[in-house]
Amino acid sequence: MTIGFVLIMTKPLYEHEIYNKLLKLSEIIELYPLFGKYDLLAKIEADDYDKLGNIVVNKIRTIDHVIDTNILTGSKLM
Repeated sequence: MTIGFVLIMTKPLYEHEIYNKLLKLSEIIELYPLFGKYDLLAKIEADDYDKLGNIVVNKIRTIDHVIDTNILTGSKLM
């Protein structure tokens, strides 16, 4: 299992709308609003790094008014 923390920058005034859209993605297991350069922090789980990248590129970055993302990755220690 791969864990990713995705920092999401939104167009001003669209934070709430994007937050609600992200809540509908089953891969997002935690979601937090932020103050500063990035507006949201999403914790996502995927089977591997390829699927993690696919979620970010095809599900998060395609949401209207998402301007930028930054991904921090890790994995669970056994």
